[in-house]
Amino acid sequence: MKNFSVLIAHYNNFEYFKDCYSSLIKQTFTDFEVIIVDDCSTDDSFEKITKLTEKDERFRLFKNEKNSGVGFTKRKCIDMSSGEICGFVDPDDALVENAIEISLKNHTANNVVTYSSFTLCDNNLQPQRTFAHSRAIKNGDKNFFNIFLEANHFFTFKKSAYNKTSGINPELTSAVDQDLYLKLYETGNFTFIKEPLYLYRLHANGVSQDSSKKIKLNENWGIVILDTLKRRKIEKLYGKNIYEIPSLPAFLKTKQNNLITKLLRKLS
Repeated sequence: MKNFSVLIAHYNNFEYFKDCYSSLIKQTFTDFEVIIVDDCSTDDSFEKITKLTEKDERFRLFKNEKNSGVGFTKRKCIDMSSGEICGFVDPDDALVENAIEISLKNHTANNVVTYSSFTLCDNNLQPQRTFAHSRAIKNGDKNFFNIFLEANHFFTFKKSAYNKTSGINPELTSAVDQDLYLKLYETGNFTFIKEPLYLYRLHANGVSQDSSKKIKLNENWGIVILDTLKRRKIEKLYGKNIYEIPSLPAFLKTKQNNLITKLLRKLS
């Protein structure tokens, strides 16, 4: 068993993955495995990744029997992992050299998750700015839905905590990370690392940048929040029946965007 599992759900991303790979082999902490699950790439990127990583036994590659979507693929990544602590890295992104080392140092008996600030980068992975909304969140708040993405990359979690949940929803085609975060939030404490540990690439094909994917993303985010409300046995939000709210993400953004949250985001 390795101490840490890097989890990568891959699809048609070899050119960007080369930067991801480079960041992994430069890590200051080396006792980790890399689980890569390919969702039936339609180009030859999976074969190229296989060749690129074949001499490093820490890399373990798998391929879905059919194209199954990101929810299924990320869930499989966790299922195939052996690390005590896991962390997802998207194949088009990268880690700073001490990301795993710092994350592990911040894991204690009193938490189940660490997450950090992260750096927004251009298409060539050149740093542009730090994501503005990352900050320490309050633990144990049943009305926390990560609506402003305070908890984000680099997100690492104890597998023992994940095993207490129902796991990632395999039907989701987006908002998968939010599903994971909110389920883990219900198992224990989160620890924020102020130092940026993750390099997030902004490019035209990214889900958050592709306008054609944003509608589906919002729908899936609504599904994630509704499932969270059901788990927490919350039937009303701010006096309104949850089933009467047409868009839960939009509703919560409005209701939770108060003076205090605005100030916290500005100060973070």
